[in-house]
Amino acid sequence: MDNYVQILKKNGLKVTPQRLEILKYLDTHRTHPTADTIYSDLKKTTPSLSKTTVYNTLQHLGEHGLVYTLTISGSELRFDSVINPHHHFLCKTCGSIIDIDIECPNARKVESAGGHRIDEVHGYFKGVCASCLKE
Repeated sequence: MDNYVQILKKNGLKVTPQRLEILKYLDTHRTHPTADTIYSDLKKTTPSLSKTTVYNTLQHLGEHGLVYTLTISGSELRFDSVINPHHHFLCKTCGSIIDIDIECPNARKVESAGGHRIDEVHGYFKGVCASCLKE
């Protein structure tokens, strides 16, 4: 937990049990979960946790660049603790969202293009994952 404490402090955020648990959860569950999934899983060990706290914490962590928000599966928000530029693959068969590491010039953070300030770059690929292809 010490590394999560340092991450929060380094980013000027108050260290709370909820922030620590959510950071730890995202770091150990690289499945790009929804806020509801995070809430359901953490509620088992932290009965006093509220869904509002999870949503607010994820939003706050995202505003500080500690959590990356994906909209790869439509309007449903997914969360990722890997904040370095990378792409995502959505399996249309099983619904898994997988990090993919491929060289792409659009994945690098671009500060400006045509006089516009670029704040985010998203690279989404959709198809059938290797596991589903084997079945």
